[in-house]
Amino acid sequence: MRTIRTIFMTVAAALAALTLAGGEARAQQRLSVGAEAAGSLQDGDQRLDSGEYVDVWTFEGRAGQQVTINMSSTEVDAYLMLRGPAGVSEWNDDRVTGETNARITVRLPADGLYRISATSYEPDESGDYRISLVEGAGPGSGQEGGGEIQLGQTGAGRLALGDDRLDAGEFSDRWTFRGTPGQTYVVRLNSGTFDPYVMVRGTDLEADNDDEPGRGSVNSRVEFVMPADGEVRVYATSYQADETGDYALLLSEAGAEQEPATVVASLATLEIGQTQSGALSSDAPTLRSGEYMQAYALTGRAGDRIELRLRSAGFDPYVFITGPGEFSAANDDDETGEDGTNSRLIVTLPADGEYQVVATSFEPGETGEFILAVGRAGDEVAATQSASTIAAFEDGVVREGMLSRGDATLDEGQFVDIYQFTGRRGTRIALTAESDVFDTNLFLLGPGDVAESNDDGPDGTNSRIELVLPQDGTYDVAVSSFNGGETGAYRLTAGLSLGTPRQAGVPGGPRVFAVMVGISDYRGYSSNLAYTADDAVKLAEDLRRDGLLNPASVVITDAEATVAGVKAAFARVAAEAGPDDIFLFFYSGHGGQNRGVVSVFEPDGKTETIVMVDGQITDAEMGQMFAQVDARLAMIVMDSCFSGGFARNVVTRPGIMGIFSSEEDLTSQVAGKFQAGGYLSHFLRTGLGGEANADGDDMITAGELTQYLRRRYAIDAADVRTQTMDGQRSYQNLVVERGGVQVDDVVVRVARG
Repeated sequence: MRTIRTIFMTVAAALAALTLAGGEARAQQRLSVGAEAAGSLQDGDQRLDSGEYVDVWTFEGRAGQQVTINMSSTEVDAYLMLRGPAGVSEWNDDRVTGETNARITVRLPADGLYRISATSYEPDESGDYRISLVEGAGPGSGQEGGGEIQLGQTGAGRLALGDDRLDAGEFSDRWTFRGTPGQTYVVRLNSGTFDPYVMVRGTDLEADNDDEPGRGSVNSRVEFVMPADGEVRVYATSYQADETGDYALLLSEAGAEQEPATVVASLATLEIGQTQSGALSSDAPTLRSGEYMQAYALTGRAGDRIELRLRSAGFDPYVFITGPGEFSAANDDDETGEDGTNSRLIVTLPADGEYQVVATSFEPGETGEFILAVGRAGDEVAATQSASTIAAFEDGVVREGMLSRGDATLDEGQFVDIYQFTGRRGTRIALTAESDVFDTNLFLLGPGDVAESNDDGPDGTNSRIELVLPQDGTYDVAVSSFNGGETGAYRLTAGLSLGTPRQAGVPGGPRVFAVMVGISDYRGYSSNLAYTADDAVKLAEDLRRDGLLNPASVVITDAEATVAGVKAAFARVAAEAGPDDIFLFFYSGHGGQNRGVVSVFEPDGKTETIVMVDGQITDAEMGQMFAQVDARLAMIVMDSCFSGGFARNVVTRPGIMGIFSSEEDLTSQVAGKFQAGGYLSHFLRTGLGGEANADGDDMITAGELTQYLRRRYAIDAADVRTQTMDGQRSYQNLVVERGGVQVDDVVVRVARG
């Protein structure tokens, strides 16, 4: 049986209609993108039917635009709702689990007027709040400021528009920890972009600091004795109102303070205008919180404004810098959103002296190669002293190079040369590195999380990368060797891709022949579910709006979803699909498990099923149904408990791809925060709607869709608890089985935005 998440907000019932009570409606207020405003929930405001006061704000949005709405308050438990064109309907209670502030990040489906409802979690709550609307995922969204911090840990965050505010107008993030009574602790708040101010609060505990005494620094330090058991709250804020920027918060026992980078006895040097290649490996030094790291010494002068960029194909990069006067600044994700999860940090050095630049990862234990570049802020690129610029690809480029001693090296001793070029979105490029004297290795790093590598190309020891560039920007090409210490001549060839990718011939238009089944009302056969019927309806609406859905497709919901009805519709629609088409079977509803016979298809002896309103369809029956499909690509997408068990029965021949919401012995959860019956249902819609089109070539491939779904699960469903039928607890994980479907096989063509 499918498990429903426990929290269904009373106000959620009002979301569908947004019926307002309480007499004459107050005029709606306008909110511009990039603006922040103050409001108040109070007597005389409109009310939801469930009793909550509500203010309505409106803004003009455009199709494809990503916006973030923040609502913060110290007086009410904030709640946000968004309605608009093309049926967009989003809501949020807690921006971060346990918080009382709210945030919505959404990509708008159409041009038009959007309505934001600022309200509260409980009826009759009143008080002041602040609301902001920014374009993109929002400053600091890659690393929420605040949360729980552990002893010896460095917490990185950002004061940003939309954060909580103190009464005097300063943005603030709240961090918490539990200490040992009688123990002396030190909290330090460092920033290179604003004047830090730290406050510590707890039972019989109140301590503040603006400037660390005796250090000649604007950074803050508080030392205190833990008076009793209980939670301590640490507020990272600024000395002046409206200051924003990145910061580092360090918690240690008194006497144990140490800058993380000082664990390195001797450092490689890094100069402004230089790029270093390196790697995080299992034998590298670690921060106290477990992340591998590489540190570099940088000599700077007071007033130098520099830009640090850290890129990697193997891990989520994190870069920070420390230096004279307790200077410290850090960055997780490029706040502009132009460089994916790669790091970009701009700082002004406060004094002459030696600084330490640390390349590390966002999560402990991550490994992989990286490129670290430092340049003067405002330069178009932070280039290496020896790097070359590649000419336009349309002209074709052949570069003769030499790996030699004295070049930059990777951690395992490989010498490396780095080239840079400016690319344009949608350009299909080919890079080849050839050598007669060593085994080449080729890397490409760039904006939009581009991270490609190749060791052996078509000729064995030569390397080749072929890619459609996902967006405009600067790309780094690194030529290296497979083995450490190899030197010699090589040839780098860069140009437009030779030949046509096989997917280019895949026709577009209404080629998706779909049977979409969603059941919320089980008419007594099983327990009812929230939003699952809507999953099928919304998927059909989105595919139809995007010009992908063939008119032969059908949507089956609730009472119509009988065993016989679904099987008949499957056979009828599948018969219409031809060799240029895609056949899709989508299901959102209950899934079940029945005891069966141990076999190659059921090693656990359990048969998985999907539950109709009058019976069940087994995994074996579904396999027989798909055996009759004769289309270019057949896809089964199931958002139900135990759905992963269908993979072995259905994905049995080339041309069939399966996507399942959970593993075969685990339940799936309702995605209430997205108003969807399941996480997979919601992510499938947004992915096929264009968000999975990572390389910008207007074709969503099997590999792109898989990567997009895995990334959304990791971001939005990583902590979704689930269980087996026997009560063993675990977490929900996506299951994708491509069988013979290759990563560059096209699923759908999308309309160019």
